[in-house]
Amino acid sequence: MNLNPYLDIAPEVRAALEAGKPVVALESTIISHGMPYPQNVETALNVERIIRENGAVPATIAIIGGRLKAGLSEEEITYLGKKGYDVIKASRRDLPVLVARCDDGATTVATTMIIAEMAGIRVFATGGIGGVHRGAETTMDISADLEELAQTGVLVVCAGAKSILDLGLTLEYLETKGVPVIGYGTEELPAFYTRKSGFAVDYRLDTPESIAAAFRAKIGMSLKGGMLVTNPIPEQYSMDPDVINKAIDDAVEEAKRLGIHGKQTTPFLLAKIKDITGGDSLASNIRLVYNNAELAAKIAVELAK
Repeated sequence: MNLNPYLDIAPEVRAALEAGKPVVALESTIISHGMPYPQNVETALNVERIIRENGAVPATIAIIGGRLKAGLSEEEITYLGKKGYDVIKASRRDLPVLVARCDDGATTVATTMIIAEMAGIRVFATGGIGGVHRGAETTMDISADLEELAQTGVLVVCAGAKSILDLGLTLEYLETKGVPVIGYGTEELPAFYTRKSGFAVDYRLDTPESIAAAFRAKIGMSLKGGMLVTNPIPEQYSMDPDVINKAIDDAVEEAKRLGIHGKQTTPFLLAKIKDITGGDSLASNIRLVYNNAELAAKIAVELAK
């Protein structure tokens, strides 16, 4: 059990870990930066409910008052939701300063993986991972999520890489780092808002049991790093690829024109795409997160057996 002096594990999460019960980590950037209040809090609480309904314990992760938190109360989730963009979007590089300053931080995929591993949580559900940004051959804008997948032993369930990225280069980066990219019931990488991208995953696995078995083998061989499970958005919530791709292209061009870069890029693009699509992209985003939470809980249940 955790001996990290900077980490607080919620009692429910601690009891589940000590009993060998399934636990699923959740990020908090989606609460503070992913959507407006009160929709963000409602979505976060629904995700926790879905995980419980599927037999696992949710552990939403964040930094509050300089403490690394594995498991949040409803009050803490509401606090992050109301504070919104005033909460720092925290990646690996931000942790030492936020802790030293007793500050708040909303965890990205990378930071959620770090804190989950500290707590002993092996499975994490998110929306989409970061990756290699378009034009990275000149900007070097590559998400820390990819490097974290290469070194931190957590299985991440997502709806693919966010389609604002260069999906081909993102897959190349993961291949170089030795990260297995699994398609749940698909041989094609889902592209967040849509089910298809034109790029192949490494392996197709069709059941939570088979995914848990593969990850258990990875752990058993002491292979460094995590595993990426890509779970296509349900058909009824998938967006028209032509509509979403045009919205993304327009948003990317505006970001370039305004000189937006670094950690501000993704929130800007997602907000812009939401405006362009009249809110349809946000509705799709929420549904794919629910879908990922359900699958992650089922994998965690199998892994705990």
